[in-house]
Amino acid sequence: MTDQVVKTLTDPSFLIALLVGIAVFATVFTLLPALGGNQLKARMKTVALERDELRAKQRQRLANEADRRRKGLREEQSIGMRNIVERLDLKRALADEGTLQKLKVAGFRGQNPLTRFLFFRLILPFVGFALAAIYLFLLGGLAQQPAFIKLFVCILVAYGGFYAPILYVNNRATKRKQSIQLAWPDALDLMLICVESGMSVEAALRKVADEIGTQSVALAEEFVLTNAELSYLQDRRVAYENLASRTGLDSVKAVTQALVQAERYGTPVAHALRVLASESRDMRMNAAEKKAAALPPKLTVPMILFFLPVLFAIILGPAGIQVSQRGIFGDQHNSSSQ
Repeated sequence: MTDQVVKTLTDPSFLIALLVGIAVFATVFTLLPALGGNQLKARMKTVALERDELRAKQRQRLANEADRRRKGLREEQSIGMRNIVERLDLKRALADEGTLQKLKVAGFRGQNPLTRFLFFRLILPFVGFALAAIYLFLLGGLAQQPAFIKLFVCILVAYGGFYAPILYVNNRATKRKQSIQLAWPDALDLMLICVESGMSVEAALRKVADEIGTQSVALAEEFVLTNAELSYLQDRRVAYENLASRTGLDSVKAVTQALVQAERYGTPVAHALRVLASESRDMRMNAAEKKAAALPPKLTVPMILFFLPVLFAIILGPAGIQVSQRGIFGDQHNSSSQ
């Protein structure tokens, strides 16, 4: 058997066939990348296709959300709510310029959100009072308290229901302003790139709105609305002032003033945008550093309440166990040994 294997391995025809096979394999392995095409181009094409697909999905999501918001803002008002608000003249009694401004900053535009806001401010106190009265007087809540205290609690609940819509609007406005503030420096950088490339302000706003929607939907909506106002308003300054009014941010107001000045006096927009973008980014970094610097004082109380007792228990626990078993000076151990 061994002789047969050795004879086969030393056979010249077998060696020639083996070398030819190795050469063919090496040739195919060498030419395979060339025959398969440029891998870098294929990979870049795949990445581009995936990026376009993600952008298409994101734009579809933004379009759906914009349609939903538009339907929510432009839907027909409830006849009952509108009649009650108009009959009681709640707009004069409960709404002022500050309320309208808060609704705009929170993203509620038009008469329908204002009508619902006034209606809920009217109806929620009665609902809260009725629910509190049912719980306290019929279901036996706070049974140990006198009737005067129960009535006082009902009044407090009604008072909270009266101010609940204001708290909701303020919360929405705060979250929306934070979303716009975080995305504003990046939006200015994108706008700067668009303006320096030769785009007009309208085209730059439209392009930035398409790109910034992944980071802040509220800011994208404001840019789209500003672009629409620039198209049909006679005075472009009003469109910029409306943008600053709807956002309620000083950084946005500074940019709108720079744009108004640029259109009025012909000053370059790119330089102003570059400076304002840098300032906005510095403000965002300063806010982050301020939050980081405020962490140690905030962590002092949790550390005292939760960490230090556990640490003391770990350090002093074994000593306490030994003292309880042996006594302070080992008296129990000596007495047991005697």
